[in-house]
Amino acid sequence: MGVCLCKDKVEEGFVDDSSRDSYAPTGSDTGRLAGSGGGSSGGPNGQQQQHHHHHHNHHIRHYSRSDRQVSLSDTVDALVKETLEIIRSIVDNEPETPSSMVMLHDLTDKPSGWIQLVKSLIRVVPLDNPMGPSVITLLLDDSPLPSKESVLEVADMITRSIRRTPKRERNMCIILGFLAERLAGPCSISALSEVTLGYLLGNLDEGIHPDVMLFSLIALEKFAQTSENKSTIRRKLALYPDNPLLRLERHISNNDFTLRQVGFCAQWCLDNYFLIDGRQYSYEVADVSNVNVMLNTRDVSEYLKISADGLTARCDAYSFESVRCTYQVNAGCWYYEVLIMTPGVMQIGWATKDSNFLSHEGYGIGDDAYSIAFDGCRKLIWHKAKPMQHNLNVWSGGSVLGCLLDLDAREVIFSLDGVEGEVLKQLFESSDTIDGFFAAASFMSFQQCRFNFGSTPFVYPPKNRPFKSFNDHAALSEQDKIVLPRHLFLEQLRKLSVREDSCTLCFDMKATIRIEPCQHRGFCTNCAALLQFCPMCRADIVSTVQEETPPDDTSPGGSSEANQSSGSGVLPKATNAEEEQAQV
Repeated sequence: MGVCLCKDKVEEGFVDDSSRDSYAPTGSDTGRLAGSGGGSSGGPNGQQQQHHHHHHNHHIRHYSRSDRQVSLSDTVDALVKETLEIIRSIVDNEPETPSSMVMLHDLTDKPSGWIQLVKSLIRVVPLDNPMGPSVITLLLDDSPLPSKESVLEVADMITRSIRRTPKRERNMCIILGFLAERLAGPCSISALSEVTLGYLLGNLDEGIHPDVMLFSLIALEKFAQTSENKSTIRRKLALYPDNPLLRLERHISNNDFTLRQVGFCAQWCLDNYFLIDGRQYSYEVADVSNVNVMLNTRDVSEYLKISADGLTARCDAYSFESVRCTYQVNAGCWYYEVLIMTPGVMQIGWATKDSNFLSHEGYGIGDDAYSIAFDGCRKLIWHKAKPMQHNLNVWSGGSVLGCLLDLDAREVIFSLDGVEGEVLKQLFESSDTIDGFFAAASFMSFQQCRFNFGSTPFVYPPKNRPFKSFNDHAALSEQDKIVLPRHLFLEQLRKLSVREDSCTLCFDMKATIRIEPCQHRGFCTNCAALLQFCPMCRADIVSTVQEETPPDDTSPGGSSEANQSSGSGVLPKATNAEEEQAQV
């Protein structure tokens, strides 16, 4: 998909370390940096690490302190602007990192440089650039992890900010959300100060710019990935006479597509993080009576958000997430539509059962021989990870993408707002027999769209050939139509997969061992042999006793306690343990 930039750490760059606080471009240049407009020179053999060291000095102007000085602030601003310009033109899956990003990486090795990058991102990235939010996270992700002091300094910018504009506030919220997710445990907790939490919740008020609302919600959700933060946010929300998330959830069908995203994210938070007693889950009230095809929730990672009716997908992760629909076709002519809600990078089209998606490597729909995709942000068609220009308009919130697959004529046609592009035959040129087609899509960060497989009338149905819709030919059981919030899905999975008498450590063998002298139970023979201390009370183990009959509930840690922990309590404990480990 062309934005998976390598993350190796650049060691060289500036001749003199002391020159990092001020730079002077050579000649009479006004601060515009070399390498812009060139896009990427490609790394098809995956050798980008060597490219960094052997080639980046050809692109970077050498700065010497004898020339006219340019402030660190101006330099970083120019580098951020240059990255914004270049990023849309990068179309290799393994590109050489743009020189502007290499330089920013060097600069952010020092705390002063990292803080300056944050200030520049807040100041420079415009609201209307569809790649803006993704570029913010990309540049932060490419920088060294900041110190706790630097993170707290960013939080202090909230109170020190004098010039408040929607652009600055939106960018600040994206940065806070990034830090919340990247910093596990205590660092994330200390970053969510009273001031930060008050700021993010204050941004949910009526009259706040929709983009600021949206990224404040996303930041709150990312902070809530640390359990202590989640409890803090829930307590704070409970103090409101009217929970702001309930008010924002009502925007879920708004004609303003940013507000519609706000409604979706508010609903997601209420279903997954900030539960309210007495509120029904979205899946309990979603009308799916006429829905016979959905996005396949069993086919996606936990990072892709699917709506309760199975037709809206959103990605707020920093990976390239993909999804297929539940229905497969092998012959005939088929059509579906997608309502675009965000103007950024999505690759939407057709994939077969043989397609492989590698989210963290940036491979999605259109990046192998078994799929083809339309990218309306960069005006590209993707197949075999190679881009081809198309002649349709750039998409925006409210655009309708039409996807037609004619398996008899061996053709694919994409349309945007009723205007058809050229006939595409590349997908069928392979000598392999390609069958088993699904509607499919891949999403960059902060992108959202809604699929129509025929459960409602199409806006721009094809006129020149007969076609079928998935919804008229597919069927889903009532059980398969339920899109559970992830925590309920995991709970259900645990109940199904763990037997009542399973060992509480491996969940595999039968729990038949009692530990002496503390008398805790719930362990199998294999696990007990590996223990030095009791996992429940940390007491020394003097001996273990094999019990053939199920014990009663009266002893400490009797069977009911052990069984409870092997049921719904198991995974949360494991998750908390992982979190504590991350904190250490």
